Amino acid sequence: MKYRKHLSFKAFPKHLTCISFLLAFSLSTSAANESNQKIFQFNISPNGYPPYMIVNQEAPSGIMWDVVSLISQRLGYKIVARKIPRKRVDQMLLDGYIDGTSRAIEWTHKPENFLFTDPVVDIQEVFFTPKHHDQTYQSPEDLFSKTVVAHLGYLYPELKPHFESGAIKRFDVSRDRDMFNFLLHGDRFDAAVADLLVGKWILKNEGMQDQFTVSAREISSHGFRVMLRKESQPFVDKFNAELARIRENGELKAILANYR
Repeated sequence: MKYRKHLSFKAFPKHLTCISFLLAFSLSTSAANESNQKIFQFNISPNGYPPYMIVNQEAPSGIMWDVVSLISQRLGYKIVARKIPRKRVDQMLLDGYIDGTSRAIEWTHKPENFLFTDPVVDIQEVFFTPKHHDQTYQSPEDLFSKTVVAHLGYLYPELKPHFESGAIKRFDVSRDRDMFNFLLHGDRFDAAVADLLVGKWILKNEGMQDQFTVSAREISSHGFRVMLRKESQPFVDKFNAELARIRENGELKAILANYR
């Protein structure tokens, strides 16, 4: 009787070795490509700054996040969100723990230590006044001997001389939302100073948009930019070029429309 030769199991290791090699090569190539991808670590702060940076959801959003994310990806970077407290941002940026943060030049203690992109959007600071006060403040002079609610740690160049002289009293809170609550429920507060879009966003989401009036003209207007380290000039140049392109083709306008 003749027995059929069965396929030897010794043949399998060679095939398995080949498959394993290809799989390992594929994984290592993928990992190498991922590790070689440039990373841009962007600070969005723990509390955000809606509608410019919104953090109370699964993924970050907001005007600045959307713009920086779009441009960074087109420049070949993977953007990573970091939540750094305001008082630590500047030093952590200089030390390389983050690569950029949103900032106006006028809000920076030592702007000469950093590099700034072109303005992404303009910050328009205005006075918000409760309607039950029956008075709307239009200029800093209108608030002499009054108390203004402001954001802790924020710089207000146009109001600084009046704060320092005592002509206007300043009361600081740690969150923008708190400014409006203090105004509604505190008799010794007269107005709040905040960005127009920020104030409108908060009042809309808190259902308080009918309880405040806004000064007819802005106190100041500053370009909201991305602040980076001095050695980031090549990135800034490419960022500015792409920013100009999306401003011209309407993509920036479309992003802004999502948050108005």
